[in-house]
Formats: sequence, structure tokens, C-alpha cells
Amino acid sequence: MTETGVQGVVVGRVRHWLRVLREDLWTTRADPLPVSVWLRWLPHGVVCLTALGITIGDMAQLQDNGHLGSAVAFPISVAQGAATALALWRPISAWWLSLGTTALGAIALHGKLGMETGVTFTWPWTAAGIIAHLFVLLLLSLRVRPRVAVEALSLTMLVTYVLQGLWGGGNYQPTGVIAISVCAVAVVVGTALRGRREARAELGRQTTLTAEERARRTLLEERSRIARELHDVVAHHMSVISIQAQVAPHLVENPSEELKENLAGIRENALEALTELRRVLGVLRSEHPDAPDSIDRPGTGTAPHTPQPTLDRLEALVENTRAAGLTVQVDVRGVDRPLPPGVDLSAYRIVQEALSNVLRHAPGATASVALVHYLHGVDVRITNSPATRGAPPSPGAGHGLLGMRERAAMLGGTLRAGPRPDGGYEVAAYLPTAPPGADRFSDPEDGTE
Repeated sequence: MTETGVQGVVVGRVRHWLRVLREDLWTTRADPLPVSVWLRWLPHGVVCLTALGITIGDMAQLQDNGHLGSAVAFPISVAQGAATALALWRPISAWWLSLGTTALGAIALHGKLGMETGVTFTWPWTAAGIIAHLFVLLLLSLRVRPRVAVEALSLTMLVTYVLQGLWGGGNYQPTGVIAISVCAVAVVVGTALRGRREARAELGRQTTLTAEERARRTLLEERSRIARELHDVVAHHMSVISIQAQVAPHLVENPSEELKENLAGIRENALEALTELRRVLGVLRSEHPDAPDSIDRPGTGTAPHTPQPTLDRLEALVENTRAAGLTVQVDVRGVDRPLPPGVDLSAYRIVQEALSNVLRHAPGATASVALVHYLHGVDVRITNSPATRGAPPSPGAGHGLLGMRERAAMLGGTLRAGPRPDGGYEVAAYLPTAPPGADRFSDPEDGTE
């Protein structure tokens, strides 16, 4: 690369650095210090008191030791204190004010250095100026990116070097090294605290996202499990359709060719649908291996070829629950009509899950199961009395209520669950068997209302 090319690269990098510095430090944007969670406005009050002390101390030092007149000493000391307070809201502007005030004070004191024999003055940084800049850099580091804090510290070092190292003066006590040292510590501490605060905030966000993802995954798992059971019901009906389509031509004397073709088409479509349905079921079962049902593990599914349970098995379910130590009363009202398979299965699962929850969470309680058959639906209600002793920690995943709500929602029904005034608990669901708009509670055959 030629000399001209090297110079061009250097000039380009310098321009880039200057542009970055201008973007980072040449700004007056507000960046207020957030209120402390536990201490509220106490940090702000401490900084404001410190600013007042810096103003008074710097004024005394400039007048007594520096022999500056009040016309010069007063604005410099006020500016130093104001920079400390300003850093609470506009840290970069406060840093410029503090650094500029320090430079002006050093220039004003330069001509008086060594004028009195045996008297030395702290220069170029006064004691109050060091404390003010320390607070400013600390507050700045708490709110800006580490790169900006390092840039501010570097410019502070540069100004100090120019004043003390290149310009110098008469008899004085140099304070450049100690000022740069404490400012560097302030930047390191502020950057570390800022990183810790950001890490905690990110951890909180990740915790929230994890909880949301866990809830979403739980919902999907429950829907998948319910879908597997309902798919089994649908597969059964598709098999029946296929068999009926195959048998139908033999039930009619001299069936026409058109009828045979239509029935053959129905059977073929049913078999294709059944094949695709079995593929879906195979994927679902491979992701969630099933196990036989039990009162201790409700809703885990059934073995791959086990018929899905219905309310016909309610008595067996209640007997198993009683064998586990829970007193259960059953009350069935209304005309027991055949229910759609999905409703029959969901009603059974809701009773099963509710009784299982009583066993886990209400030791010593008694339970009651009430089924009311209406003309266009079935009402399922499971209640229990308060527990008589503390419940042990449950190893369950806590998906029971979610699963029950999903079942009711998938069928267009409703479910509510919550504590009772007497301290017990109630789960109530209505599963419709008719289209929306039907009179859900009327039953002209037995007068149930």
C-alpha cells in the first residue's frame, strides 16, 4: 500500500472515531436515574446533599487557598455542584459541565500557583472537583453503554494530562493521578452495577418468557391428548361407515349399478380417511406414549387398542375412587339418552380428573358427583367438602383444570371451577349435545329444569 493510501486509511479511521465520539458524547438527551425499588428517592436526596456540600467546599477552597475572588470562585463552585445534581437526569451534559468547570478553574488558578512561599495548592483538580467528577462518572456509567463511559474517562484523562503534564505550573500539589484513579474506579463500579441490573432485567424477561412458553406447551399437550382420544372416537365411526357401505348392497334385492358405485365410493373414501387418521394418531402416540387409565393417573390416555371410556363406566370409576379412600356419592337425574361419543368421553374424563384432584388436594374430604341429562346436553357437577388434613406435595403437572376447560371448549360447552363458601371446591360443566340456540335445560319428557 502506498504512503498516500496509508494516510487515507488513517484519516478515515480518525474520522470514524470522531464521528463515534460525537454521536456518543455530543448530546443533551435526558436519561433520568430510575427510582430505587426499596429506597425510592433516597439516592436522589443523597446526591443533592452531596452537590450542596461540593458547592460549599469548593467555594471555600477556591477563595481561601486559591485566593480567587468571589466573582470567579462562586460560579465555578456552583457549576461543580450543579453538575453533580444534573447527572441524575442528564449524565452526559453533567459530565461536560464538570470537566469544563474543572478546566476553567485550573486555568483561573494557574497564575496564582507558587505565589506564596510554603503554600501549595491542589491542582489541576481541587478536592471538591474530584468528588464532583467521581459522582458524575459513576452516575453516567450506571446509565450509558460501557463504550460511552470509557470514552468519557479517556477524555477526562486527556484533559488532565494536557493541564498537568503539558502545561504544568509553579509550586502546587498535583492531583491528576489520584483524580484519574478514583474516576477509573467509579467507571468500573458503575459499569459493573449497570451490567448486573441489565442481567437481572434480562433474567426477569427470560423467566416471563419461560413461564409463557411453559403455559403454551401445557395447553398444546392437553389439546394433543384430548385430540388423541377424540380421534379414536372418529376412527371408530369411520370404521363403522366403511363396514356399513360394504354391507349395504347385500341388504337390497337387485341393487342398481349406480347404487353399488356410490356405496363403493363411500367405502373407499371412508377407508382413505381412516388410513390418514391412523397416521395422525401414530404421530401423536409416538410423541406421547399412552398408559392404561387409573384414578391415580387420570387423563394419561389409554393403551393403543383400548376402547375409550364413557359414562357407562362411571360406577367402576367411583368404586376405584372409594377403594382409594374417598367417600363419593353419585346422583344421576333426567332421561339417560345416548350421548355423542365426544360428549360421553369428555364427561367421563371431567369426572375422573375432578375426583383425582380431590384425592390429591383434599385429604379426608367427601365428594359428590351429580349428572343431569337434559334434552340438549348434560350437566356434570363434582363437589367436595373441605380437607380435614394437609395435602402432601403433588407430583402432578397441574394440567387437570386446563384439560377440563379445553374439553368443554372443544365441544362448545362451559366449565367453571372454584372454591365454595364452606371451604370446599366445585367443578361444574355443561356439555351440549345440540346446536347452539337450542333450549339447553328444557326436557319435555321428564320435566327437568
